Amino acid sequence: MARYNKIFAGPYTMALPQVRELPAADGNITPGNVIVESAGEFTNAGAATEGKVYVAQDNYLAMKGADDAYPAGDVVIGMEAQDSFIYRVRLADGENVAVGTALTTAANGEVAVATAGDMVVFFADESFNNTSGSAELINARPAKGYKA
Repeated sequence: MARYNKIFAGPYTMALPQVRELPAADGNITPGNVIVESAGEFTNAGAATEGKVYVAQDNYLAMKGADDAYPAGDVVIGMEAQDSFIYRVRLADGENVAVGTALTTAANGEVAVATAGDMVVFFADESFNNTSGSAELINARPAKGYKA
């Protein structure tokens, strides 16, 4: 079960983030995944992804939780990563982060610690050592997209 049950973490005094809705390219998009638009559909970001990224929101329209993947073809709610908000993104298994750690896209829409030359898409907003055996949701703030 996910550590958190919501993907958008606020702040709640501001308007909710802007979203884009597109069909899921496959059934592997889970809320908290970093996703990209490809051929008119959303798909999980992969390692070395560059350009605009979105965060898959929990499918509140279908009353689904943070661990419920979108079926292929269903409409995915992709939140635009705005730097004034906190999001919960999926940290890859085996990654250890502290507050402020630069994060890049990894396989399957997950994030991992950025190394030299990686596109930084988020900064960790909490410390977490992921030894759970699967990707876990962590609080993160969007970066402005620069190379580590």
